[in-house]
Order: sequence, then structure tokens, then C-alpha cells
Amino acid sequence: MQDKGFLMIPGPTPVPESVLLSMARHPIGHRTKDFSAVMEDVTEKLRWLHQTKGDVLTLATSGTGAMEASIVSALSPGDKVLVLVNGKFGDRWAKMAKAFQCEVTVLSEEWGKAIDPEQVKAALATPGTYKAVIITHSETSTAVINNLEPIAGYIQSHGALSIVDAVTSLGATQVPMDGWGLDFVATGSQKGYMMPPGLGFVGVSAKGWEAVEKSTMPRFFFDLLKYRKSLKEASTPFTPAINLIYALQIALGMMQQEGLENIFARHHRHKGAVRAGASALGLANYVAEDKAAAPAVTAILPPEGVSADKLRGIIKKRYDIALAGGQDQLKDKIFRVGHLGFVCDRDVLTVLAAIEGALRELGHDVAPGAGVAAALKLLD
Repeated sequence: MQDKGFLMIPGPTPVPESVLLSMARHPIGHRTKDFSAVMEDVTEKLRWLHQTKGDVLTLATSGTGAMEASIVSALSPGDKVLVLVNGKFGDRWAKMAKAFQCEVTVLSEEWGKAIDPEQVKAALATPGTYKAVIITHSETSTAVINNLEPIAGYIQSHGALSIVDAVTSLGATQVPMDGWGLDFVATGSQKGYMMPPGLGFVGVSAKGWEAVEKSTMPRFFFDLLKYRKSLKEASTPFTPAINLIYALQIALGMMQQEGLENIFARHHRHKGAVRAGASALGLANYVAEDKAAAPAVTAILPPEGVSADKLRGIIKKRYDIALAGGQDQLKDKIFRVGHLGFVCDRDVLTVLAAIEGALRELGHDVAPGAGVAAALKLLD
């Protein structure tokens, strides 16, 4: 059926109708009192979501742009940085830091496993070795969540800055900037914010601002000092994505109405339901440990000898449900079910039923309703 598409990927995520409709309004001048009133409201809501009293900046960019803004504003050429890598995005940040002439040390973990905080502690044993530590909180490529809280503590003890990719964790689980002492937190609108792509956000601590003021990295559009100056006037230094900011205001209002604890509990329930449903269908979860499984996305291994992309193709063709594939060395080896943002119990049950249907089409003997039944036990 036309226009019946259904996103169950980790980004872009489904968008509420009220958020979409808000974007249909006429733009207003971005140097007006009316727009400043919107920005003031949005900024306060962003502080609430980030659990901070500090600054949260809104940029017309993607999550990658928000990460680049953090790196080029916090660091200087030649700075030593430790990058924690256990997936595609951790690897991307290492490449990015090298591109800006930082001296990069990589602490790696096998894909599908979380970074061991004790290994980070050991790497940071000598105070002052690193100017910053870059970490992906929720590694979207593998559906792993890293244990950020103790890692952040070790970074603070070392005296380094923390630069955090929270693109698929903020809005799905706890990322309390002030409580954990995080310095730079980068996110993107097409994830837990329940919005289309196009906005990036950077939360910056007081310690982070001290580093920005000392940084000698060449930059212009991504100079966070410009954004801080404009934020004091409830504005932006460059033309903002006005209609996306309308959408942001509505989406954040919906999140506040639900409440942080309820949002986090919902994502946790959906993670458990998808993992249980996959197991009941005879499929293995790529992330073996429950505590290392991300609340935003679940990676699943197809049956032995079955192409993950073929399985996804059947689900898209027959049920018009989009699932995500594997990336880099995991291409065609896993498929990923997103349950981030504007996702409800019905969506989780629907996708599990569709996976069962695809398995049957491929000739696999699956107990009727097994995945849905297993999920329902956790959703009740």
C-alpha cells in the first residue's frame, strides 16, 4: 500500500504527526523577538533533556557535525587524545581527530562487546597524558552501549576532557551531563528527539568552555564560541533551520510530558522485548550480554546460511518495514531493529511478527507467534 512505510531503524526514526505538522508553518525572521522566544524555550528544554545547567547549543548540521564541532572547538593541533573504539563510529572519531592533526591513541574492543572501564582506567593511569578522551556512548553500528558513568569518572580523575557521542543514547537512557561531569555531549535530531535529520546539538560544561577559549584549531562555522555568544541573545550565529526548530519545540514538549524516567523505562522495555522475541524465533542477539545491549537498537544474527540483507529485503517488500543492515565487516551478517524515539509497544510486536513471516518465507520452521508471545511477557 502506498505511503504505508514503517521505519524501525536507529535513525532517522519515526516522527509524530504533530512534529511534522509544526514544520508546515511559515518561517519567521531569525533575528526577531518571535524567534528569540522560541529559542529561549527550546534551550531550556534542551538543558532539561541533557540534565545540565550549562549551555546546550543548536547547530544546523548532523550528529557527525556536532562531533566535529566538539573536537575542533575543544582541541588544538598536536593534542594527545585517547579514542575508545568498539564499532564504526568510534573508528570515525579516531579518523576525525587524526584529520585535525591530533595525536591519537586508540583503545579498541571487539565489535559486539562493551569497552571495559578498567582498561580505560589503566590507560589513564598517568595524569595529564591526554588532553581528551573521545567515547561513543551507544555504538549504533553494533547495538552496544558502553558503561559511560565509571569511564567519565576515570576521565575526570585523569584531568582530561570528555567528548561524548550520545547520538543514539540521549533520549533513550541516562546521560546526565552535570551528574557525570561530561564536558562535550554531541547529538543529532533524527534519533531520540523524534525529528527529521538536520539539527545537531552540543552540550558544553564550564571546563569545556575553558578548553574552547584556549583552542587554536582552525574553525569558522563550527566555532562554538560564536554559538555561545549568540545563545546569550537567544539566537544563532548563522542562519538556523527555522522550521526544524519549530519541530524541536514540539518534540521536546512531548518528551517533557512523558518524563525522563518514563522515556528511559520505555526504551529499556522495548530492548528487552526485541531481544526476547528474537531468541524465541531461534535467532541470536549479536550483543550477548544484556547489560551491554543498547536501549536504542538491537542487532540480530540471521539463521546460519541466510543473508541478513535478503531477510531485510523480504521484510521491506512484504511488510513495508525498514530495518537496518550491518556496516563494514558486519555488512550482510547482522540486521538491526531500531526502537528509538517515537516507538510504542505495537511497533515492537509488529516488527517481530514481520521477522517471523520472513523466516517462514525462507523455509524456517518457527512456532507461530513465538516472538510476539515472548515480547508480550516483557511488555505486560
